[in-house]
Amino acid sequence: MQKIRIAESFDTSADLILFPNDVNLLLPDIPDEFVSLVVTSPPYNIGKSYERKTSLDEYLAKQEEVIKECVRITKPNGSICWQVGNYVNNSSIIPIDIILFPIFEKYKLKLRNRIIWKFGHGLHATKRLSGRYEVILWFTKTENYFFDVNPIRVPQKYPNKKYFKGPKKGQLSGNPLGKNPSDVWDIPNVKSNHIEKTIHPCQFPIELIERLVLSMTKKSDWVFDPFMGVGSTAIAALMHNRKAIGAEIVPEYVKLTEERIRLAEKGELKIRPMNRKVYDPNNKDNYIPPRIVTLGNEKQPAIFDETENYLEE
Repeated sequence: MQKIRIAESFDTSADLILFPNDVNLLLPDIPDEFVSLVVTSPPYNIGKSYERKTSLDEYLAKQEEVIKECVRITKPNGSICWQVGNYVNNSSIIPIDIILFPIFEKYKLKLRNRIIWKFGHGLHATKRLSGRYEVILWFTKTENYFFDVNPIRVPQKYPNKKYFKGPKKGQLSGNPLGKNPSDVWDIPNVKSNHIEKTIHPCQFPIELIERLVLSMTKKSDWVFDPFMGVGSTAIAALMHNRKAIGAEIVPEYVKLTEERIRLAEKGELKIRPMNRKVYDPNNKDNYIPPRIVTLGNEKQPAIFDETENYLEE
């Protein structure tokens, strides 16, 4: 199997462009309409170790610099997915998706979904209800955008249900490949016991990005993450035979990204499978073991069908 080629500067012959510096230094090198998908979770301006807390006006201005360039480099049929939570100050919250929306609207992007990412664990609030969801804003540049729901379908609630009358009597009433996963995704966040956990305090679960990569891109397409972190976007893209570009300013995170990709090359990187149900302490019979990622595998499985056979893309 061919080794994944990683470049530190823009190089179309690479499988992954991992720029170890500020994304604003990389963006001018990326041509117009080059990537098929932009997906990222930007800093939330809450004082994490990898960010400097600023005023909201300054934060929004910096976000707009990056968003404007992301619009430029995205193909006309491409998508931009911005995953955000809340800005919190003395138990008062401001939903970041709401204050960012006018920026995306300014650049004439069209909102397709406001995907709710629901998870069960996090910090416990004392002066308000504990937050247990974040948001993915999915935008497209045009009406002619690429989207294929088939690779990310989930099992039907009643897989054998049939029409009982009419011209379709006796036929299955639902799609046999599964149902549309809807705009509410129940996916565990990466906390201490998560198999993908690294030192990053706000790490993407790979399965969250897999759904976006599989439904919004085709093989060999480029996926861009302006705030790469520890490389979850890159792994989700590479494992499904896409290419990835990203920037990261924290040297430890760049190193971890490279280490995780090299582990995946050797078939030693474990991730949470997309088809695994959320853990139920009262029902341990439906356990699905960790998935082993092998980069460059043309038959990388996507999801289970109703008979627990993998569906290919």
